[in-house]
Amino acid sequence: MSQATFHAPRRKRKVYETYESPFPIPLSHDCHMKDFRICQAEIINNYVIVRRLEDIELLYGKGYFGKGILSRSRPEYSIAQNELRVRWKGCKMNLPIISSKKYQHHVEWAKGLLEAQGLDTCSINKILGDYTKPINLPEDKDETTDSRDHKPDLESDSADAAGEENKVLEGDPVYDPLAKYDSEEMETQDKCIEPDQEVLEKMHCHIHDDLIIHCGCKPERQTVKTEATVTSVNDGGEYEYVLVEELDSGPEAEDLEEERGEMQKKRLVCRMNPFRIFEYLQLSHEEAFFLVYALGCLSVTYKKEPLPIQKLWDLLRAAQQNFPTSYMAYQHFRSKGWVPKVGLKYGTDLLLYRKGPPFYHASYSVIVELVDEYFEGSPLRPLTWRSLSGLNRTTMNVSKELLICYLIKPSGFTEMDMKSPVCIRKFKVQASVCAQCR
Repeated sequence: MSQATFHAPRRKRKVYETYESPFPIPLSHDCHMKDFRICQAEIINNYVIVRRLEDIELLYGKGYFGKGILSRSRPEYSIAQNELRVRWKGCKMNLPIISSKKYQHHVEWAKGLLEAQGLDTCSINKILGDYTKPINLPEDKDETTDSRDHKPDLESDSADAAGEENKVLEGDPVYDPLAKYDSEEMETQDKCIEPDQEVLEKMHCHIHDDLIIHCGCKPERQTVKTEATVTSVNDGGEYEYVLVEELDSGPEAEDLEEERGEMQKKRLVCRMNPFRIFEYLQLSHEEAFFLVYALGCLSVTYKKEPLPIQKLWDLLRAAQQNFPTSYMAYQHFRSKGWVPKVGLKYGTDLLLYRKGPPFYHASYSVIVELVDEYFEGSPLRPLTWRSLSGLNRTTMNVSKELLICYLIKPSGFTEMDMKSPVCIRKFKVQASVCAQCR
């Protein structure tokens, strides 16, 4: 019988960030800590999603909770194409640079969204025409540059500066082709309908609690909004301005350039992005409940209603069959200083990282089992010697160790006790490394 050995965690060769301490835990409700605040999340189709940027940065930076839905791990997706930023090193505008092909994809997505809303082709073309209209900025007027003249530059865009740039451009009729839709002039151009005499006699005054014909107040005009004022392609709030790399002869000549293999003169044109893609943070069920139950720094809503702890426990149990056991193991290893992540890609329940995925490779693959005081009971994951040997070999091939986590339930414990998170306190946890199968 072989003896299990413990190995030091393998540090990654390239680390691009500094380590921040995990979430501080207040010792009492009266304790006010500057780094501690309640983040907001919501359940959508059984997924727990965090939308606010400041909450995303806090949750991922203070313990590496969740992952970006558009990124491998850290939520850092950007529309900008780095290779184009390298090519346009001398560009003074601090805005994302994308190709004309990528921009056309966003236009087509926006067109499909408007078609799904039932708008006719004429209205769609008018709206997209306003969104995609070139914006002549003072910094890049009459600017036509050969892309071959630029040398590589690895500096990336500054998100804060780009955001400030967008806010300056928005609402300015000179640079914002949609400013007319939000201006006061547009409101005065709306059709106003004067109420007829029959309607006027039945109209009630909320100020004097009487009919308008008795109190003498003037009725409010009923405004009929035009289609342009109520229709919007961009549901994300603020606009996003991008620099589109286009050929001097037009974007349609890009395919011809690829066929000929020639480099032609290109220019950057500032346009609005008609279809914005937002990066959200997706939390696993265990992470979400840990932040709510153990740390108290997250509030989860479902259908715009905040969920109490018991209701959240019920929803997560219904969505994930093994949630109670996987959460108990998650909370145990989190309390020991590990950063647990889902171990599905290696056929296990959890992966354990020291400090976090950016610094170390996972040290252990964890299998969770529920047993009684005599280490007996129906296994959650029935394993034969052959399947266990295969799983152990898979774990060894990726330089990890297989760890079996036993959740020991007390005597007299029933399935009814699992319906409340109070059961977490009754369990004992014992973890052991699986020896190599010979």
